[in-house]
Amino acid sequence: MLISIVAPCYNEEDVLARFHEQVQKAADELLPLGHDMEFVYVDDGSRDRTLDVMRHLADRDPRVRYVSFSRNFGKEAALLAGLRHATGDSVVVMDADLQHPPELIGRMVELRLQGHDQVIARRSRTGDPVTRTLTARLYYRLVNRLVDVELMDGVGDFRLLSRRVVDAVLSLTEYNRFSKGLFAWVGFPATTFEYENAERADGRSSWTLKALLNYGIDGLLSFNNRPLRAALHLGMALLTCAGLYTAWIVGAALVNGVQTPGYVTIITAVTALAGVQMVMLGVIGEYTGRIYYEVKGRPHFLVKATNVERTKDLIP
Repeated sequence: MLISIVAPCYNEEDVLARFHEQVQKAADELLPLGHDMEFVYVDDGSRDRTLDVMRHLADRDPRVRYVSFSRNFGKEAALLAGLRHATGDSVVVMDADLQHPPELIGRMVELRLQGHDQVIARRSRTGDPVTRTLTARLYYRLVNRLVDVELMDGVGDFRLLSRRVVDAVLSLTEYNRFSKGLFAWVGFPATTFEYENAERADGRSSWTLKALLNYGIDGLLSFNNRPLRAALHLGMALLTCAGLYTAWIVGAALVNGVQTPGYVTIITAVTALAGVQMVMLGVIGEYTGRIYYEVKGRPHFLVKATNVERTKDLIP
């Protein structure tokens, strides 16, 4: 069985060589069992010497396949490129910063041979700040009440996929991609095991608070239209409240006579309704923007350099 290691990379010049050394060790352990391995590294428009390191690794190891983007297109695009270039019977997706331990690849292969199409590594939150742990748990509880697929806390991109799962994911051509949700959406038999959280080997993560927030919003909007339905329900509820309030005002006028309405009541009502309208317009705008990107049909990425055959996203 040929196993492909897919690793998106962004400014990983300091750690990529160490990562490759460790996945090579995992490959050497699997070779006597009849499993070969290839390494697909995707440079997501890095600003350092990540591409040079990839070229050096490819010169020393013919199993290395690299793809370098013309600019930074984001991790989702890099992951898509890696899956497109992977030729293995099974594909292991992992980060190159060694937060995903390469020594777990052997365990993933064992579970794959037991018939599981997805072998998912779920990291523990040992060592995480309490606030981050609680925020993550709250987010997943909220999201799983809204989205059409189940997302598990602690589960990321670190997983092994069978060839039919990879083909199923690649058949989904949407521009706005949320891979964690796509992996759950395609289904197929899956199993999960837990591993201890590892620290980043070197450098600084590009996942800022703003990036994490945007990623969370992508997860919420990519697999349901409930926010739009909520806007309709909220509008109907406000209309009902307005009707009841009007009836109360008319009744009070008939019983007590006409009174001058309160200034505070008017300002509060106008401000509250304006805020609700802005929120609903923002929700509608998010969905409209996604439709806008889908309709334009631009490629997910453009390739600047590669040592593998040309793809349809390569500049002519």
